Amino acid sequence: MIQIGVIGYGYWGPHIVRNFQGLEGCEVTVVCDKSTEALRRVKKAFPSLQVTSDIPEALAATNVDAMAIVTPVWTHFELAKAALENGKHVLVEKPFTSTADQAEELIDLAEKKKLQIMVDHTFLFTGAVKKIRQLIDEGTLGKLYYYDSTRVNLGLFQHDVNVVWDLAPHDLAIMNHLIKDKPEAVVATGEKHLNAHEDIAFITVYFQNNIIAHINVNWLSPVKVRTTLIGGEKSMVVWNDLEADEKVKVYDKGVQITSREGVYELLVSYRSGDMWAPKVEQTEALKAECGYFIDCIKNSTTPFNDGRSGLKVVKMLEAANQSIRERGRIVQI
Repeated sequence: MIQIGVIGYGYWGPHIVRNFQGLEGCEVTVVCDKSTEALRRVKKAFPSLQVTSDIPEALAATNVDAMAIVTPVWTHFELAKAALENGKHVLVEKPFTSTADQAEELIDLAEKKKLQIMVDHTFLFTGAVKKIRQLIDEGTLGKLYYYDSTRVNLGLFQHDVNVVWDLAPHDLAIMNHLIKDKPEAVVATGEKHLNAHEDIAFITVYFQNNIIAHINVNWLSPVKVRTTLIGGEKSMVVWNDLEADEKVKVYDKGVQITSREGVYELLVSYRSGDMWAPKVEQTEALKAECGYFIDCIKNSTTPFNDGRSGLKVVKMLEAANQSIRERGRIVQI
């Protein structure tokens, strides 16, 4: 039986506790939060759970094998480091850390201690992302050309990070999971309107082999949009995460060069075929992720969303922030 401790019971913490409690082979033993109101909500929902506002006490608890850290990003490094030093595996809410240097230190410490780190990039466990990954691996899309994502809504404004660090980790993690080529450089622009942090940003990531990715994140949109386009040589995918059914649609559309003779004779043919919606697995992504974390601990298996995967996302976030500060200068990764 894997025993889980949870630090942080704000917005995401209750979902973490509920999903771990619902799994076989593990149990939540300690929940820690500095807020007495949060701890009251824990006891109301889960009367048998031990609660505490003392973080060092929770980190050192002998009845905890793994610690889920569900707190603001600026606290992740110190909490994860202390958990690892106390011999706990860690699941860290996205983004992994505030800096790449912090991420690398945690990765080295986990390897030294032979402990698992997993970063909570929940979207990687959705049926939609699993299906898109399958389509890419099977060659349905052919050679990838681009990844284009819009993730916008009105609010929720964060007081400690900008819109890039709040919303873009989702798409950067998905993109990193789907595109096997290495990201090489980032260009980003953004602007502040209502507080000290950017509330709208546009990020472009350049990959090897001419793959380009574009991400639009925005706290000031009048509508909520969660749409991703992935274009390939053979087919194209549209993923609308707000669709109740048919979240993923595959379009048999493409462009082919039919002649390369002569500099001025470039003949292009357009192919337009059927659209089809593949069956997408209907499971709660966080439940699948929590179960995967437990399996990785039991089997001493490195998760695909491990610390190194989280580090790649943090490096792109840092590059995007730097590019925004320098008005869109290209930043090598």
